[in-house]
Amino acid sequence: MRFSSNSLLLGAVALVSAIPVQDSPRQRLLDGKPLPGKYRSKNPYTPGYRDPYDTAVDSIGKGLDPLPWRNGDGASVLGPWNRERARQNPDLVRPPSTDSGNIPNLRWSFVDSHIRIEEGGWTRQTTIRELPTSIELAGVNMRLDHGAIRELHWHKEAEWAYVLSGSVRVTALDYEGGNFIDDLSQGDLWYFPSGVPHSLQGLDPNGTEFLLIFDDGRFSEESTFILTDWFAHTPKSVISKNFHLAPEVFERVPKREKYIFQGSKPGSIEEEEPKGKNVKKSKYQFTHRMLEQEAHVTSGGKVRITDSKNFPISKTVAAAHLEMEVGSLREMHWHPNADEWSFFIRGRARVTVFAAEGTARTFDYQAGDVGIVPKNMGHFIENIGDEPLEVLEIFRADEFRDFSLFQWLGETPRRMVVDTLFADDKEAGEKFLKEIDNPVKDEITLPDIKNDEEEDDL
Repeated sequence: MRFSSNSLLLGAVALVSAIPVQDSPRQRLLDGKPLPGKYRSKNPYTPGYRDPYDTAVDSIGKGLDPLPWRNGDGASVLGPWNRERARQNPDLVRPPSTDSGNIPNLRWSFVDSHIRIEEGGWTRQTTIRELPTSIELAGVNMRLDHGAIRELHWHKEAEWAYVLSGSVRVTALDYEGGNFIDDLSQGDLWYFPSGVPHSLQGLDPNGTEFLLIFDDGRFSEESTFILTDWFAHTPKSVISKNFHLAPEVFERVPKREKYIFQGSKPGSIEEEEPKGKNVKKSKYQFTHRMLEQEAHVTSGGKVRITDSKNFPISKTVAAAHLEMEVGSLREMHWHPNADEWSFFIRGRARVTVFAAEGTARTFDYQAGDVGIVPKNMGHFIENIGDEPLEVLEIFRADEFRDFSLFQWLGETPRRMVVDTLFADDKEAGEKFLKEIDNPVKDEITLPDIKNDEEEDDL
């Protein structure tokens, strides 16, 4: 039998086409590898997109509209759809494939909190009523214009605060009758123990804004003990006796609480501090310059920790201030002594919380959001945006404590680690052991590594 040259060529072509090309789309899928970018959609919220690694997507930064498609599963949305909410919560719309089980909501945005508007300022709160998982701590965001006063008051709960912007004057009286006055600016803290009476006044030409933390999630700003409220509900004959003055002197005191009001322009501390032979200054330091602390520098950012070790009066609240570079990760860790109450000051992040029993859930955060991570639950914070991420981690505790997963595995017998994680892949096990050998705790880490998905998008 004779074959023409054309038939031989056609046969050869057919034979070659029957042999799988090692880097073809079909062969990559058979090998469990992702498709290169040229073979798939660049939009992660489409049915043709594939990502076996659950890579973070910054839907706000990239201007994407999240839809419930994941690795070919899911469907489009036909009913009503809030696009802005979807952009803010892409990992609720399309959760990572690793999410599982029933975990309660751990995210709240202050923009969803009711604002109480007063003369010269406003306030809003995030408590157990707004966020049921906010059990151990409650937060209040308050604004005072220049000269505006948060009137003389006290609380059942201890009050911790972080100045977000501007400057503020704080005054207080300690348990021993000593008075305290200080002026604070952005990044400074104050702490007033339970029952300590105090006041606040905006100083900067634009006033001030701050975050208040109270050591009980059931706290309410409405439950504050306020001076004018007490006067309004006490017989004037009693007030007269208390202050040794005729009742008529108190005829025009406020009939109701003033709460926040526009005050007169404050002078310097030296001009305004009380004087007299019976007056004494407090021996307690109720304020602290957190951002003036020397930062602990990591491969991916900076960490500052303030607790009773360096701010002794703060017995019930500890905190960490994080500055995270683009692409960095607050390493996988957990806190053994308290729930984490996070406040996001700048940037965008995703957090996955592991709750044991095969359950995990991922949440997305941006500036003004509050996050909760219950005690001992494993988690990370990933900067998914295009700018540095600034976060406060706050705890109802006297000391900041955390366990690093990286450090734990690096200080565990090597055989045990490999038997647990890499029994079926000794080569990968050796790579892992080399990486965690002689571990150094890197709270905010920025590894020089990219997966296939990230390489394709470059």
